[in-house]
Amino acid sequence: MSSLNRLSATGAARKLAAREITAEALLADCLERIAEREADVHAWTFLDSDAAMRRARALDAQGPTGLLHGLPIAVKDLFDTFDMPSSYGSPIYAKHRPAWDAASVAVARAAGAIVVGKTVTTEFATFHPGPTCNPRNLQHTPGGSSSGSAAAVADWMVPLAFGTQTAGSIVRPAAYCGVVGYKPTFGTVTRVGVKMISDTLDTIGALARSVPDVALFVAALTERRELLIDGPTADVPRIGLCRTYEWNRAQPEMVAALEDAGKRLRAAGASVRDVTLPPPFAGLVEAQKTIMVSEVAKSLAYENFTHREQLSVDMTRMIDAGLAVSPQQYDAARSLARTCRAMVPEVFSEFDVLLAPSTAGEAPAGIAATGDPLFNRIWTLLHMPVVHVPVANGPHGLPVGVTVAGAVGADRATLRAADWIHARLGGSE
Repeated sequence: MSSLNRLSATGAARKLAAREITAEALLADCLERIAEREADVHAWTFLDSDAAMRRARALDAQGPTGLLHGLPIAVKDLFDTFDMPSSYGSPIYAKHRPAWDAASVAVARAAGAIVVGKTVTTEFATFHPGPTCNPRNLQHTPGGSSSGSAAAVADWMVPLAFGTQTAGSIVRPAAYCGVVGYKPTFGTVTRVGVKMISDTLDTIGALARSVPDVALFVAALTERRELLIDGPTADVPRIGLCRTYEWNRAQPEMVAALEDAGKRLRAAGASVRDVTLPPPFAGLVEAQKTIMVSEVAKSLAYENFTHREQLSVDMTRMIDAGLAVSPQQYDAARSLARTCRAMVPEVFSEFDVLLAPSTAGEAPAGIAATGDPLFNRIWTLLHMPVVHVPVANGPHGLPVGVTVAGAVGADRATLRAADWIHARLGGSE
């Protein structure tokens, strides 16, 4: 049986450019996988197989259009799409049909991508889950809020998917589902046309099965070709092993994964040294929570005032908590974030990247909650680029991985270091 859906995005792109495979054949295998598995995984809110196939045939009939030529992609249902519903994970928008594409979706299409459909997001990309199950074990959460995107990539349905992160919504589902997640430096990918919940935190990124694949996707979305990884990275990174101030919350499988990663990377020739973040960083998790709930409450003012009865209890609690944040508390949290951002260059004076936990441990059982973004909050607040790479399995056979964090704006170096690290710890597709 053909299995083109198991190709990496970069591998498929090379074969498509060389006319070794067709976009139609690649898409057909992806759609076959979706048909086989979607009833169990529930990754999608909307699929348009016919439109996708028409697009694939049109692309095959013309020359290469861009970096994503012929590649099937999934779009998180937080992004507006002119030809598909956009419900943002909420019944309030069940019949919402935008007349436009989010700017990043439009750019992806212009670069040759085939939008297969919309993937499940938690309610307004916060914590109330949708129906998606973890494809590695259907009895466990896939994480959130980019639940469907991570599951679709992990289950070989598509090679690339859009995600967004406000606390841990790219890294956590990538970790739980065992794929690669890339949250670029804040503001790298335009957010126009994406339902906003936190103006100072919301970041668009990518999920895929290898580091070169997420680099390809974001390079195409930003016209930053310097992000592309065309071959094995020779540069050996200087790595700071960063347990973070939340280390006491890490479960045994995460402790083992990070400690083992440090040993293996040292044995592979990298400089790996422990690093302790400056003392003010200990307050960043609470600062991120304060800023996030305050901005969520403000961003969802219309929904709260007009459709409160259609919001989940999880959502109304978050909004009420946000409304209880005083302007002084909000300003103090923003001030701490600015103080710590100013300290980040000093942290990186002797390191290229930091290696840190991605999650407390394996994906929790059940799909009624999406897990805790504890270990992701500070990096999102600091606006730093992060790449999650899977490196091990936990006691239930579910994936465990690590976060490779870089300095603000150092996305190219962070991606290349993450690729070097992944090749030595977890391999690549």
